[in-house]
Amino acid sequence: MIILSMIFLHIVDDFYLQGWLKNAKQRQWWVQNAPQDLYKYDYLWALLIHSFSWSFMIMFPIMAMSNFQLNFNFYVCFSVNVIIHFITDNFKANKKRINLIQDQCIHMAQILITYIILVIYLS
Repeated sequence: MIILSMIFLHIVDDFYLQGWLKNAKQRQWWVQNAPQDLYKYDYLWALLIHSFSWSFMIMFPIMAMSNFQLNFNFYVCFSVNVIIHFITDNFKANKKRINLIQDQCIHMAQILITYIILVIYLS
């Protein structure tokens, strides 16, 4: 149930909960809606916030499984997931170098690798 919960929460966060962030993480949205130099890099903050939210959601089942007794390995995996999600979404939303299928395959790989490391290998 852990990995199924991780996948379900991925779907919830990546498709249903983004709301305004789905636009705000696109640099072009800021150019069109807030073209002043002051907002030039605000899309990066939106990408970071979404990446943090996504990582928290997919790792929540592992947190619950461990009764919220989190160790260093958990925090390393969490941080790596934030960074990978940030880079992946930037390549899709801004650099236009990957499509939705590639984006989702990377996210599924993140989930599987996180599960293997924290639930199978380190338990």
